[in-house]
Amino acid sequence: MSLSSYYQALIIDFLNADQEKILGQLTANHHFSLEISQRNAWISQIENLKEQLKGFKRGQIFFEFTIPRMGKRADVLLLIDNVVFVLEYKVGAKQYDRHALDQALDYALDLKNFHEGSHHKTIVPILVATKAPQAIKNVELYQDHVSKPICSNGSDLLEIVNDVVSNKQDTSLGNIQVVGFSDQQQDEFGSEDWADSGYKPTPTIVEAAQALYQGHTVQEISRSDAGAKNLTVTSECISEIIEYSKANKRKSICFVTGVPGAGKTLAGLNISTRKLEAGTEEHAVFLSGNGPLVDVLREALARDEVLRSKKLHKPIKKEDAKRKVGAFIQNIHHFRDAGLKTEKAPIEHVVIFDEAQRAWNQAQAEKFMVQKRGAVSFDMSEPEFLISLMDRKEDWCTIICLIGGGQEINTGEAGLIEWFHALQRSFKHWDVYHSGQLSNKNYNLGENLEGKIQCLNAKEKLGLHLAVSIRSFRAEKLSDFVGAIIDGDHAQARSLHSELTNYHMSVTRDINQARKWLRSHARGTERLGMLASSGALRLKPEGIHVKSKIDPANWFLNGKEDVRSSYYLEDVATEFDIQGLELDWTGVCWDADLRMENEHWAFYNFKGTKWQNVNDRFRQLYLANAYRVLLTRARQGMVIFVPHGDDNDHTRPKWYYDQTFEFLKLCGINEI
Repeated sequence: MSLSSYYQALIIDFLNADQEKILGQLTANHHFSLEISQRNAWISQIENLKEQLKGFKRGQIFFEFTIPRMGKRADVLLLIDNVVFVLEYKVGAKQYDRHALDQALDYALDLKNFHEGSHHKTIVPILVATKAPQAIKNVELYQDHVSKPICSNGSDLLEIVNDVVSNKQDTSLGNIQVVGFSDQQQDEFGSEDWADSGYKPTPTIVEAAQALYQGHTVQEISRSDAGAKNLTVTSECISEIIEYSKANKRKSICFVTGVPGAGKTLAGLNISTRKLEAGTEEHAVFLSGNGPLVDVLREALARDEVLRSKKLHKPIKKEDAKRKVGAFIQNIHHFRDAGLKTEKAPIEHVVIFDEAQRAWNQAQAEKFMVQKRGAVSFDMSEPEFLISLMDRKEDWCTIICLIGGGQEINTGEAGLIEWFHALQRSFKHWDVYHSGQLSNKNYNLGENLEGKIQCLNAKEKLGLHLAVSIRSFRAEKLSDFVGAIIDGDHAQARSLHSELTNYHMSVTRDINQARKWLRSHARGTERLGMLASSGALRLKPEGIHVKSKIDPANWFLNGKEDVRSSYYLEDVATEFDIQGLELDWTGVCWDADLRMENEHWAFYNFKGTKWQNVNDRFRQLYLANAYRVLLTRARQGMVIFVPHGDDNDHTRPKWYYDQTFEFLKLCGINEI
C-alpha cells in the first residue's frame, strides 16, 4: 500500500472489490472527522469508476493522492500504460467551473514538475462535473506532455481514457484530437513503484510558510536533492548552535549566507516555527524590515488558519488568527521600538533577522529615531542596538542573521560590515559563527572583514552557507546569469544562458507582447505579474506607474478575478514590494535609470523633468541591486520589456534604450 494515497489498487482488483470495503479503507485513512458530504462524494466516485472502467484489465487506481507542495489531495489518479489521468470530481456540479479546471491542472503540473515518477509521463487532468452537460473534448498537450484540462460529466470517461492511451487521432466520437503523444519518452519507474518515487517539491515562500506553520518539517516541503540537503544541513547547523548556547549559557550570533533564492528565509522560518512548538522557554521570532514580505506572509498564514479552522469545525476570526501569527513573524521595527520603551530583555531567546545586511547604519538609525520616534539622542547603528537588546538576557540567547548577497537596495543600509563593527566595539564576549563566505564581495560591499573576525571569538561553519538556488526549480544558475548581466559581461551571461535550458526567457519592445507572453506561459493558478524598478519613472507613457503603490497582500495573494491582483498585469511591483517574494512568471520592465552606454552600465535618477547622473558608489550599488532583485523573482521564466523610447520626448529618446536592448540580446535572450 502506498503511503501517498488513501486507497491504491490494480484497476482490475478495484472493479472486483466490494464497495463497502473500498469505502472503509478510505475512511480509515482519513484522519479527520468524516463529513457526510465527503462520504457521499466517495460513493459517487466509486460507483462512476466501477461503471466506466468495467472490463478494464490494466493499470492502477489511487484515491486521495497526496500533492505535498500544495498540501492537498487529488480525488482520483489513474495510471494506465505511460499516462497519468488526474480526476477532479465535483459531484452534483452543473457546470465546469474555471477554478476547478485550474485546480485539476495545478495537480497535473505539480506531478510533472516535482514527482520523479511523473517527469516523463503524459499527464491528463480531467474535471468531472457529474450534473453538467457532455462537453466537447479536445486533448491538447503542452510541450511538457501535460494536457489542457478536459471536461467530462463522468459518462464518457472510458472513451477519453481509451482514446488517450491508444494515441488515436481518429475516433468514433469525432471530437477528440490527441496531439503529440508519439514522441513520449519512456519512464524508468514501473507502475509498482511509481507512486512512492521521489517527490522533490520547491514551494514558494508563501507555501513554505503555510506548511511549516501547520507543523510540516523543512524536509517534507523541500527537494531531496543536493540543494535541499544543503538547506537541511543549514537548519541542523543553526539548531546545534542554539542548543550549545542554551546548554552552556552563551550568547551567540550566526551569519547565514546564500545566493538569491537559496532558502535563507525558509531556514529562518523553520527555526521560528520549531521553537514556537517547543514552548515559551525557547520562543523564537522571525523579524524582517521588509514590510511587504511580513504583510504577505502574515496575511497568507491568517487566511490559511481561518480556512483550516472552518474545516475542523472550530472557526476562528481572522483578527485572532493574525494575532497568533504575529507571535513568530514580526516587523523588525516594532521589535526595535519596543526595546526603546523598556530596559527589560525581550521574551525571546532566539531572534532571526531576515536580510540583516539591510539594517541601518548609525546616521540613518539616528535620523529615524530622533525625528520619527522622539528619542533625545541615539548614537548606535541598528545592528548595535539590536544586539544590545538581546545582550540584556541574563542567561543565553542566539541571534541568527540571514545575509543575502547583492540585496542592499536603499539608502542607509549598512551591509554586513556594521554587524562586525558593533561586535568588535561592544560585544566581544559573544560567540560568532559564520559561513566562511564573508570575504565574498557580494556580502561585504568591498570591506575587509578578516581583521574584525580575527578579533572575535569566531568559528567557521560551512553549513551556514546556502549555495544552491531553490527558488527556480528550472534554473539553479539563474542568479549567476543575472549576476553576469549586472556586471555587464554579455559573454559570461551568454555562456550561462545556454545552461538554462528549462527556464523560459524572452525580451521585447512591445508591452502588450510582454503581457501576451506571460498569459500564454502561465497555466492553472501559476502566478504572473509585472515588475519595474522604483526609479522607472519614464515608463509612465507605457502605462506603467511605479508611483502607484500596490497593496502587497492583495497583489500577491488574491485570485484571477480580482483587479488588484498580480494576475491582471496592470499594477507593477517594485524591488521594495517583491524582495524576498516570488512569482512563477514575471514581466520585468526596464527603464533608462539603468542603461547601457558604451558597453558599460550608466546610472541615473529622474528628478523633476530630467535624468541626473548617479555618481555615489553606494547609490549605484542600490540601483544595480534593484535590477538584480527584479531579475531573480521568477520561478519558471520571465519576459523583459525594453521600450522603444520616443525621440520627440527629451526624457526618453530611443538611444536611452537601444543599447540596453541589444546588450540583453547579446546575453542570449531571445527577442519576440
